[in-house]
Amino acid sequence: MKNIKLFTFLIALCSIHSLSAQTTVKGVVVNPKGQGLADVNISSAGVSTKTNATGAFELYVDQAGDVVLLLSAVGYESRNVQVKPTGLQTQVSALILNDQQGQIDSVDVTGYHTINDKKVAVGKGGILIRDLPQSVQIINAQVIRDQQVNRLSDVLKNANGVALGANRGGVNENFFARGYSLGTNNIFKNGARTNNGGSIEASTLESVEILKGSAALLYGGVSGGAVVNLVTKKPKFEYGGEVSMRVGSYNQYKPMVDVYGPLSDKVAFRIVGTGEYAESYRDHVESKRFYVNPSLLYKISDKSSLNAMFDYLKSDYTPDFGIGSVDAKIDKRVGRSTYLNTVWAYNKTNSSNGQLAFSHEFSSDWKLDVNASYQQYDRDYYGAERIQAKADGSLPRVINRIQSNELTFNQQANLNGSFYTGGVKHQVLLGADVDESRAKNHTFNIYATPGSDKPSTAYDVINVFDPNSYKSREDEPRNELKLRTTTDIYRYGVFAQDLVSLTDQFKVMVGLRYTRQIMKEAEAYDYAKDSTYTVQNLTADKKPLGDKKEGAWSPKFALIYQPIKSSTIYVSYANNFVSNSGYDRDFVPMGPSIINHYEAGLKNEFFDGRLTANVTWYRIVNDRFAQVIVEDDGTVKDQNMKEFSGKTASDGLEVDITGTIVDGLEIMGGYAYNFFRYLETNDNGPVEGVRSVGTTAHTANASLFYTFQHGGVKGLKLGFSTYYTGKRNAGWNNTKVNVADGLNRLIPVDPFTTFDFSAGYGYKNWSILGKISNIGNAFNYYVHENYSVNPIPPRSFTTTLSYRF
Repeated sequence: MKNIKLFTFLIALCSIHSLSAQTTVKGVVVNPKGQGLADVNISSAGVSTKTNATGAFELYVDQAGDVVLLLSAVGYESRNVQVKPTGLQTQVSALILNDQQGQIDSVDVTGYHTINDKKVAVGKGGILIRDLPQSVQIINAQVIRDQQVNRLSDVLKNANGVALGANRGGVNENFFARGYSLGTNNIFKNGARTNNGGSIEASTLESVEILKGSAALLYGGVSGGAVVNLVTKKPKFEYGGEVSMRVGSYNQYKPMVDVYGPLSDKVAFRIVGTGEYAESYRDHVESKRFYVNPSLLYKISDKSSLNAMFDYLKSDYTPDFGIGSVDAKIDKRVGRSTYLNTVWAYNKTNSSNGQLAFSHEFSSDWKLDVNASYQQYDRDYYGAERIQAKADGSLPRVINRIQSNELTFNQQANLNGSFYTGGVKHQVLLGADVDESRAKNHTFNIYATPGSDKPSTAYDVINVFDPNSYKSREDEPRNELKLRTTTDIYRYGVFAQDLVSLTDQFKVMVGLRYTRQIMKEAEAYDYAKDSTYTVQNLTADKKPLGDKKEGAWSPKFALIYQPIKSSTIYVSYANNFVSNSGYDRDFVPMGPSIINHYEAGLKNEFFDGRLTANVTWYRIVNDRFAQVIVEDDGTVKDQNMKEFSGKTASDGLEVDITGTIVDGLEIMGGYAYNFFRYLETNDNGPVEGVRSVGTTAHTANASLFYTFQHGGVKGLKLGFSTYYTGKRNAGWNNTKVNVADGLNRLIPVDPFTTFDFSAGYGYKNWSILGKISNIGNAFNYYVHENYSVNPIPPRSFTTTLSYRF
């Protein structure tokens, strides 16, 4: 009996201690003028949050005794605040942050510090990264400033497991993650799909979030490698800004301006703009760009806000397919600067985005986000393509004209919140989204033969080894519109996700999504006949198939174990789907392939959160790979008739490290391995077990920046970055028929490493930062199949002079 009483007393004592050792701290962060500050990072005891648009915050802390809050934001002095808990909820008075002066960049937790105690918009559910059973990386504002990035490819060099696969004609940057190409569907701007054509402008980026693995539960029809979310700079309720000038090698000139402030107590604005002119280490190549990004924030109430954003990018540049190939191989006799397109070739793009984002906090536990967006992308291209010379160097140049227009709309609603069932906590996310896309593609009659009215695309023949032949012809041939094809795609989805905290150590995540996609039959307009008709989807025997409709379920399940607050171990399963063209033996359109993802990870924090080290292993299997049907006699009668008889796999390992070991010393680095190959194919299919074209075996990166904190050199910044790209295959994967015929279509590409060095200094409101890229002048290539072979940039210099106000 005494033992029972003693046990009851100990339980009660532990319960009292538990209640007294947890509180939710609530308050608001303001500047010296009393204006609320958004996006201020507030952390304590290994947990963190950010202030909302009005400067308000809530932070749940599970510890005994007084609470110490660390407040930090770019451009403001960091501050420690000691708080004495007053129960389950602790209200603090307004916390003031002072403007920071005299440093080139603020050194605080918004730099390279641990990311595991942060939340990412790309995750939608308001879940800390340490609780997400997926690998996540954030490339934030300080990294973007330190490295003076201009394009998305400059940013993603820091994302382990994401590699630049090709840059076809310089038209757009194509990335691979975990063996899968990241198309337009996988790149988002503030949560809405965006087009990468014209190369995304980096001057407006506050951060870039990379959610690796399957994100089909949250976003629907995305490939399985990763999704990338571009977070743009937002309005602030304080006056400020920055003007800067960037100059670099090859006549690069890039002025930038960023101005923000309040229009009233409830409305704030921000305008980011830049123009750029740059030539190139490539002969005859230049680019001209103009970008503007105005935005407004309307503070409807302390609980509600409306953010309106618009941006416009005009990007004109010379389409450049590099040195091409000679006899289907890379030939170093064709120099790094050799330009093989026509001298008049052009590529002009115009893109615009508009977004309305409404956010409402029902309480400290429930929040609703509703977003509506559109994107317009127009491209006008004319020039020679597919630079493939013969063994003797002769290159028949064939020209092409492309004009395309794409208009997309996206609407989504996400409700997330938390509640308890007994002693079990639930963090739930409920969402729905709609995507609509209308793409118009134009074809042309080209009259390349002088004096002839017969359409022809054959322009001339040059020799890649004889520069004198490049100018054999320089006129721009006449062309006229021939056909316009319009294709509409509609996608709808609903999903639910729940993070269940069974105990402080054990958590489970479950989720399910259903996506419905409809691809309408195309509509064509014939310019010569002035008539419109429907382009029917037909079988081999000319039977109509109609609109293509498909649906897919995307589940997710994960187990999460956190033995201590600074360590997380997880295993997860998820899948995504990819659409397939063609039809089966019964002439029924092929359904989607379901791709299964298995992932295990370890997330760790060391030195009180100053260093994060995360390790991830994954396996991605498509055991419903659609391949062309091969008859019993080994022949293929219909290239569009397919069956789910193939199998592919992608295995890999990723290591991510970020941190600030000592004040002013920021590090970021990692390593990734990937092996994507075909496991099972038919007699005419790709050879099994061979690395897929476009994927990279090993990639690694490391960046180290140090800002002197004291003495006469206070404000001096020194930085060093290195990037390694391993072996990869270009060309095309060989089929079994190729091997039988003694043909090898693969082009092995050697690994390479580049090194960058940065140095800068800040005094009061002024700062200057310079960088030497590719110090060792490494020479290598990015290759798209075998006709777009782009040499990497040689040693170059960039410097940025900035004034903050």
